[in-house]
Amino acid sequence: MRKLTTFNFISLDGVAQAPGGPNEDTSGGFRFGGWIVPYADEVIGQELQDMLAQPFDLLLGRATYDIFASHWPHVPADSPSRSIADLFNRVPKHVATHRPDSLQWHNSHALKGDLADAIRTLKQQDGADLLTFGSGAMVRQLLAAGLIDELRLLTYPVLLGQGKRLFGDDAQPAAFKLTHTISTAKGVLINRYRLDGEVRTGSFE
Repeated sequence: MRKLTTFNFISLDGVAQAPGGPNEDTSGGFRFGGWIVPYADEVIGQELQDMLAQPFDLLLGRATYDIFASHWPHVPADSPSRSIADLFNRVPKHVATHRPDSLQWHNSHALKGDLADAIRTLKQQDGADLLTFGSGAMVRQLLAAGLIDELRLLTYPVLLGQGKRLFGDDAQPAAFKLTHTISTAKGVLINRYRLDGEVRTGSFE
């Protein structure tokens, strides 16, 4: 059975909207697009490289897919990120979309029917593990359906006060185990959490 991992940037107050650039997502009057950029460094780059070193298929929401599809196929041959571009351009891409006919990026496939059911089917198939970047609206649905096996969260030392948050009130209760943690010189916490059964409770009495 395939594992599903999500990779997300979040603020201290849980906002995940438009981390990479000012025009990424301005809905709701969001004015802090690009809030992760001042914190970029080699440690974060290495975390990304480590994650991409294992075989994977991409699983993307439509908005993130459109951002990726407008960028990665056009990365110049001499760019430092060309190796990532070649990888993303090659691997299968499974997309949650209501516009399947507009998926032009190589090796892109629209998920059909109910999202949770489609991803359950994907996870039961043979093949590489599934990897999700961003795709906040889709991730919230996956959390509600209990379909995520590992959370990779990069938490940035900023309070944004507004914006789309990664975790909704409908997430399925679950325990996770911290399997890796490191902080960067600029205060970004890089944590990996693996699904670890049901929430356990107790009493101090």
